[in-house]
Amino acid sequence: MSDTAEKTGHPKLSTTTLVIAALGVVFGDIGTSPIYTLKECFGPHSPHHVAATHENLLGVVSLVLWSLILLVCVKYLVFVLRADNKGEGGVLSLMALASHGMAETLKRRVVIVLLGLFGAALLFGDGIITPAISVLSAVEGLKDGGLLGSAPADAAAAALWDEKMELLIMGITIVILVVLFSVQYLGTARVGRFFGPITGLWFVSLAVLGVTHLVHGPEILAAFNPWHGWHFLTTGGHKSFVILGSVFLAVTGGEALYADMGHFGAGPIRRGWFSLVLPALALNYLGQGAMLMQKPELAHAPFFQMAPGWAALPMVLLATAATVIASQALITGTYSLTLSAVQLGYLPRLSIRHTSEHAMGQIYIPLVNWLLMLACLALVLAFRNSTNLAAAYGVAVTMTMLITTVLFYFAARHLWQWGLLKTLSLCFVFGVIELAFLSANLVKFFDGGWFPLVVGVVIFTLMTTWATGRRLVRASMEKSALSQETLCESIRRSPPVTVPGTAIFMSSTSGRTPIALLHSLKHYRAIHERVIFMTLITEDEPWVPATQRVEVEKLSEGFWRVTGRYGFMQKPDVPRLLQYCGSYGLEVEAVKATFFLGREIIVPSHKPGMARWREHLFSFASKLAQQPATYFRIPVGRVIELGQQVEI
Repeated sequence: MSDTAEKTGHPKLSTTTLVIAALGVVFGDIGTSPIYTLKECFGPHSPHHVAATHENLLGVVSLVLWSLILLVCVKYLVFVLRADNKGEGGVLSLMALASHGMAETLKRRVVIVLLGLFGAALLFGDGIITPAISVLSAVEGLKDGGLLGSAPADAAAAALWDEKMELLIMGITIVILVVLFSVQYLGTARVGRFFGPITGLWFVSLAVLGVTHLVHGPEILAAFNPWHGWHFLTTGGHKSFVILGSVFLAVTGGEALYADMGHFGAGPIRRGWFSLVLPALALNYLGQGAMLMQKPELAHAPFFQMAPGWAALPMVLLATAATVIASQALITGTYSLTLSAVQLGYLPRLSIRHTSEHAMGQIYIPLVNWLLMLACLALVLAFRNSTNLAAAYGVAVTMTMLITTVLFYFAARHLWQWGLLKTLSLCFVFGVIELAFLSANLVKFFDGGWFPLVVGVVIFTLMTTWATGRRLVRASMEKSALSQETLCESIRRSPPVTVPGTAIFMSSTSGRTPIALLHSLKHYRAIHERVIFMTLITEDEPWVPATQRVEVEKLSEGFWRVTGRYGFMQKPDVPRLLQYCGSYGLEVEAVKATFFLGREIIVPSHKPGMARWREHLFSFASKLAQQPATYFRIPVGRVIELGQQVEI
C-alpha cells in the first residue's frame, strides 16, 4: 500500500472534488458567522452594540472585511498554510515544526511545547461553544424571521411571550444537538454525505441575499476602504474598541483552515476560499450593511430580515443545516485533536473507534463525544440565547490565533531560516491585530468569556499532568532497569526451562527489559523458545510511511527486538506491524503468539515528584485509559498482564 493510500484510504481525488468536500468541513464555522456577527455589533439586545448609523455601518463592515482579508487571507492562506508538517496542519503539528531542531535550547523547546498544548486545550473550549452558538442562532431565526408570530403590544404579555419563545427555541436546539451527537458513531463520512450538498447551496444563498440588498445600497461598498474602519476605532472611544469583540465573530473558524489542511490539502482550501467562500461572505456582510443603512430598525436580526417573506422558513432550515455541518466539523476536529494528544503522550489512551476500514481519519471517541454533548447542552441551558453565548465566544479563539502566530515565528526562523526582520515584522503585524481583538474580548470575561478559558486551563492541566506522570513512571521503573543485551547474556550463561511458542513483551522504552518479563521469569522460572521485545514509538510528525514502519534486530539466538514507528495521526496496529516483520526474517502470527503486558499501579509517594493533587489526578486519569490490548488491537485471548506498583 502506498503512503498516500495508507494516510487517506482513498484514491487520488480531483481538486474540484476536494474543494467541494472542504466546503462543509473546513469553512462550516466561519461560513455561519454572518448569522450573528452584525447582530451582535448593532442589535439592541447586545450589551456592547453601537447605533446603526451610516458612519458606524461603514466602520464596522470595513473592520469585518479587513479582518477577513488580513487574518484569514493573508495570515492563514498565504503564510500559515506553508507550515506543512508532512501534509498535516493544526496547532500540534505547528508545535512539532516550531520545536524541530531545538534540542540544544531545552528551555525554548519547553516554552514552545507548553504554548502548543495550551493552544490545543483552548480549541477544546471552542469545540464546546461552536455547536451551541451556531445551532442556537440558526433556530432563533424562527423568532427573528417572524415565523412564530409577533409579540403582543402589552409589555407584560410581551415579556411572557418572549420567555415562551426562548424556551421553545432552547428545546428545539437541545433536540438537534442530542440527535447530532447521537449519530456520531456512524462516522463522519456517512454524516457528511447526508449534509454535504447543502453547504454549497448555503454559500450561494449568502451571496444571493447580499446582492439583492447591495444593489439598493451600493454606498456600503465604500467599506472596502480601510480608512472607515480606522476612523471608527479612533473616534468612537471605548465603545468602538469594545465592538472589536463582536467583529471578531466574523473570523472565528479561521483556525480550521489550517487545522483541516491534512484532510484536503492547502491548494483546495485556498481555491475554495477565494472562489466561493470569501466572495459569499463579503457580499452577505455588505448586503446586511446596505439593508441596515435603509432600515436600521432591523438591527435586532439583520441576517434573517434579508430574506423575503416567502423564503423565511427555507432560510431558517438551510441555516440550521449549515450550523449542524459547522458543528460536525468542530466535533470531527476535536476527535483528531484528541487522537494527536493521545499519541503524543499528553492524554490517556482513550477508546478510539475507527468508523471506516479505509480512511484513517474517520474516528469516533465515545468519551469525548458525550462530554462534548453534555457541555453543549449545559451551555444552552445556562446562556439561553445566542447573544449571551456570544459573550463567551472569542476569548479562547483569539488566544489560539495568537499562539499560532508565536509558533509560526519559531517555525519560520529555525526551520525555514527566514531572516529576523522579515519574520518579526510579519508576526508583529498579526500579533498586534490579534492582541487588539483579545483585549476587546477580555471585556466580556465576566459575561461568559471565562468559560472557554476555564475549559482550556482544565484540559491543559490534565495534559501536562499526564505527560509529567508518565515521565515519572518511566523514571521510577528505569531505576531497576536491565538492558535487553544484559538479560540475553545472563540467560545464555544460565538458561532457564524453555517452553515452545513465541512470547511478545511490550516495552515502553527501547533497549530496556520489560518488567513483565522479569516477573514472568521470577514466577514461572521458564521462558519461551522465541522472545520478542516490542516498542512502539510515536514520532513528532503526523504520518510515518509504511517503508519506515518497523525495525527488526536479532539480539541473540531466540531473542529479537522490534521497534514500530507511527505518526501522531496514526493508531498502532500490532498484528499488522508483525506482518511487516516477515520481510526481515521474523515470521510471527499474532493469533499464535502470547503477549505479555505490564500494568503499572500508581502509588503516590511520600516524596512526590509533583503536587499531591496532581498525583491523584494522574492516578484517576490512568483508570480512564483503555486497556493496552484493545488499544494496540492485540487478538483477544492472547494477552497476559502482570501488575506492578509504581511510586511517583
